Amino acid sequence: MTLTLRHAVADDLMAVGALHQRSRVAAYSSFLPPEALALPTPEMMGDYWAQRWSYERDDHLMTVAERDGRLVGFSYVGPDELDGVVDPDAAMLRAIHLDPTEQGRGTGRALMRDALRTMRSWGRTRATLWVLADNTHARRFYERGGWAPEGPVRDESFGPVTVRQLRYARPL
Repeated sequence: MTLTLRHAVADDLMAVGALHQRSRVAAYSSFLPPEALALPTPEMMGDYWAQRWSYERDDHLMTVAERDGRLVGFSYVGPDELDGVVDPDAAMLRAIHLDPTEQGRGTGRALMRDALRTMRSWGRTRATLWVLADNTHARRFYERGGWAPEGPVRDESFGPVTVRQLRYARPL
């Protein structure tokens, strides 16, 4: 089974939204209550990505992973911004999600290598991301890839609950 990566196009975004929702439910169900994962629906996530992509595609890049023609993951990179200040030396991994059936197959690593390569090609020297503090699986994945917490934290609403996010960074 062949894995391929390519830049996303507008026709991918509804499938990206459905995959994003499946990924969120699988990744977060061990530490978030079901009511926090009930919304958004896959269709709502597709609409979210279509809207976001329409105004961010000039300075962000979405890459999709396909296995034998089926969408199995995506990454999304763009400028790094903290507290309203854009860091010209850094880029941010804004999203990386896999279909739950892709866990452990190297797809996440392939998307990560591609995202880091993209950020380096933009002339950045540092990469950042935000990760849910309770998502130990994702945190281990990032830490194995050379990422480390860099200090800032933030609390965000996730449906009816508030979640803590940690900011990670790594050199490019």
